[in-house]
Amino acid sequence: MQNSAADEVKLPTNPPKFRKFNLFGRLIFWSRWLQAPLYLGLIIAQGIYAYQFIKELFHLLINMGTLDETHIMLSVLGLIDVVMIANLLVMVIIGGYEIFVSRLYIEDEADKPEWLDHVNAGTMKIKLAVALIGISSIHLLKTFINPAQTPDNVVMWQVIIHLTFVISALIMAYTDRLMTVTHAEHK
Repeated sequence: MQNSAADEVKLPTNPPKFRKFNLFGRLIFWSRWLQAPLYLGLIIAQGIYAYQFIKELFHLLINMGTLDETHIMLSVLGLIDVVMIANLLVMVIIGGYEIFVSRLYIEDEADKPEWLDHVNAGTMKIKLAVALIGISSIHLLKTFINPAQTPDNVVMWQVIIHLTFVISALIMAYTDRLMTVTHAEHK
C-alpha cells in the first residue's frame, strides 16, 4: 500500500517543546571549537619533532666518519622514528580537525592528502593504530640491533606492548569492517 502525499506527516525542524534546549544544543555544538587550541599545540609539537630530526641528522653527519655500522643504523632508525611520529601528528591534526571541529575546504589544493577524502573516526583509529605499530616496531628493532644495552625484562615488556598494539589494531579493523558491512546491509 502506497502512502499519498496527504498521508505523510511533516515534522517541524524545531518542535516548540524543544526550542528551549536550542541554546544548550548550540553551546554543545560550539564546544567542538575548544579542540582547536589542542591541534595548535600539536602543530607546535610537530615543530619540536622537526627540530629533533634536524639535530639528530646533524649529529649523524658530523660523526659519520667515526660511527660503526650499528651506530649508523641506530641513528637512522632514530630518524625514521621521528618521521613516523611526525606523520602520526599530521594524521591527528588534519584528520582530527576535519572530523571533529570543522571542514578544511581544501578540495582545490593540488597536494591534498588522498587519505583525507575517505577519513572518518573509524578509519582514523585504524590509521593511528597502524602508525603506533610502526613506531613500536622501530623501537623493537633498535632494541634487537643492540640487545646488550637493554635488560631482558625491558625487551620482554617491549614485545608484550608491541603485540598488544598489533592485536588491538586487528580487533579495531575487524570491528570497523563489521560495522561497515552492517551499515551497508541496512541501507
